[in-house]
Amino acid sequence: MDAVELPVVVGVDGSDAASDALDWAAEMAGRRGLPLRVVHASLWERYEGYIPGTAADRPAERLHSEAVLATAAERAGRRVPALKVMTDLAADDAVTALLRAGKSAEALVVGSRGRGEFASLLLGSVGLGIAARAQCPVVVVRGRPENVCGGMNRVVVGIAERERQGEREPAPPSAAVAFALREARLRGGELEAVHAWRCAGPEDHGKPGNHGGREARGAHEEQGAREANGTRETHGAREPHGARETQSAREAHERRAAELLDETLGGATAAGLPPVPVAHRPVEGSARKALLDASAHADLLVVGARRRQGHFGMQLGLVNHAVLHHAKCPVAVVPVS
Repeated sequence: MDAVELPVVVGVDGSDAASDALDWAAEMAGRRGLPLRVVHASLWERYEGYIPGTAADRPAERLHSEAVLATAAERAGRRVPALKVMTDLAADDAVTALLRAGKSAEALVVGSRGRGEFASLLLGSVGLGIAARAQCPVVVVRGRPENVCGGMNRVVVGIAERERQGEREPAPPSAAVAFALREARLRGGELEAVHAWRCAGPEDHGKPGNHGGREARGAHEEQGAREANGTRETHGAREPHGARETQSAREAHERRAAELLDETLGGATAAGLPPVPVAHRPVEGSARKALLDASAHADLLVVGARRRQGHFGMQLGLVNHAVLHHAKCPVAVVPVS
């Protein structure tokens, strides 16, 4: 039996941001050989009890919705001439309509804000609501024109500490890594895998991102045995307290961060995913800053978002919130169960 061909779904409302999202979605569907489904949500039909009639009988709201969809379909066809385009006028609010469409979609693509959003908002409520709850990857098209247009030839993926699942066997690639690898391959670009780490204090051991393992704990325990003196001796010289331990811990954390990247991308290779040029970038500092910095030279930033069964609230996390609001390029949020 042939696999079901899921479309790329894009939400449109006639705004400039939606037009950018439409262009991006059309190109994504074209690269993947998939149809494009264009969705426009309008609540007026539900409240007015619309009955189809002649053009003269149709209310102005209906005519506007049909014009939005027709214009979008024509634009997508010009953008990618061989693309199969479908349109859908949904009698619902935008978030509900797109979440429903996302249940049978390869990906959902939305603009950073819509026609009804205040200019001061960094990310529209529609984009945020969909990115936080969709069951498929969501791409929020935002950032500088040169990044949105794909001029950087690079996809960036954030690698979280919790993705490390084993010491001996390569971990299977997360959904976010697999999505990023495929997008980089289809674009003919490189993948940059970013993992942020920081040199933690003794009270931080065991927290995600601190690499507070046995090697790091040993360094701090050794340091504690010498705290009474305030200094330690090294080859006959006396250093300020903690200087050598801090450097040793930093080197250990950086080494473990590099190992994490090797393991994560090694798992992707073992899973048979097509190879692409990969740059491993362990970064000392916050994940937020590392990913925002990386977004400046990327066509797409990919992050994972855990979906907890039975939890219906916003499921994004602080780092994902930050990149959705401030990234210099489009952001893909890939759900991880």
